[in-house]
Amino acid sequence: MKLQFTLLTSALLLALPVLAKDVPLSQAADIASSVTPASASPSFNALESQVLTQLRDALKGDAATLTRDQLEKAKQNKTHADKAWLKASGYDFRVKENQQAGIELLSAFSTLPETVINENLKTVTDINRDASQLTRHQALADAEGISYLYFLSDALGPRLGKAFLAAYDKGELGKAAALIKASEVSTGEAKKHFNNPRPFLIQGNTIHLVPDDVVVKDNHPYTADGGSFPSGHTNTGYTDALLMAEMIPERFDALVTRGARYGYSRIVLGVHYPLDVMGSRMVAQRNVAHYLNDAKYRALFNEARDQLRTALEKECGATLAECAKTDGKNDPYRDPAMQTFYRFTMTYDLPQQKGERQSLKVPEGADVLLEAALPNLSTAQRQALMVKTALPAGYPLSGTTPDQQFWQRLNLPAAYALGHHTL
Repeated sequence: MKLQFTLLTSALLLALPVLAKDVPLSQAADIASSVTPASASPSFNALESQVLTQLRDALKGDAATLTRDQLEKAKQNKTHADKAWLKASGYDFRVKENQQAGIELLSAFSTLPETVINENLKTVTDINRDASQLTRHQALADAEGISYLYFLSDALGPRLGKAFLAAYDKGELGKAAALIKASEVSTGEAKKHFNNPRPFLIQGNTIHLVPDDVVVKDNHPYTADGGSFPSGHTNTGYTDALLMAEMIPERFDALVTRGARYGYSRIVLGVHYPLDVMGSRMVAQRNVAHYLNDAKYRALFNEARDQLRTALEKECGATLAECAKTDGKNDPYRDPAMQTFYRFTMTYDLPQQKGERQSLKVPEGADVLLEAALPNLSTAQRQALMVKTALPAGYPLSGTTPDQQFWQRLNLPAAYALGHHTL
């Protein structure tokens, strides 16, 4: 173990200088488009089509056609989610306490300089304006699928993704589906607290509201109400993706990146700013770590995880390790470019502030987020990975407290990649 730690430490000293380099908007947009049906893989594109079909069927339910009114009532049914099991556990998610912790974590939003606020609006305007049609289609599917877990399947790769879709609709993942959705801490209180108007409501804006020709197919412009900061959809997408990554660590990096891609969809639609998405990433990471360090939650998590993994192996007809293997061009979420995309979504190229730089301190228990993915490393080694691969200091929302610094700068896919490839 001592030799292993020495080798890891040596690698960390040379870790990822690319982290300090910004990624152009156009490059990020091209990468984002590679995980839509514009990908180079027919099997991945077929999976995306299957996801949309099953989502529309779930939204429609027993009705003859899908209408917009049904979206308001959409949620996992008794087949998808074993809510009775979760309710019987009596677990208290302490929602109000976690909401307040989230508000405190994001408090730096209220003191951002005007240059950052202006660039925040410019960035959403540019991404919204220049998005390809298929990227807009992906954004609409992400938006309307918020109550379900279908969107996670494309980050599993074509083989495991198809097994996931089959198991999900059969109700074989019921405990995981119930627990994951119940673990989403609503951003409603934070939205009220920060009371920030959405980009399409700003005077003089040029946001294009995207007509729905994908899900309901009524060409109704997609919109959203309530405050913008932080993003509720991104909180959902990132929480779901991160918990699934903890249950299927064989696909850890791809799933975590799917959470970031889900947040990007909100900007494509013009209903959220980059800061909204960045803030929700911070809060979701903090919340998932918080729950995983709770012994009572962990017991439920383990039970749900075991049911999930057994069901996926059954549907796939092979071990999970085999089904989860990277499949070249058919597996675009495993393309190295997705690490570049994830890095972009941590800042959206918003201005980096100059000034005093704090050393990064890992909050107690935060390394639990890498525990399943890097089980052979010690707590100290996982913490070292988090620090060495972190975003440079000074980007918006990194604030002044150790927790704000850490949760804004934490780059989970980079930490995983370095730890995985070093050992």
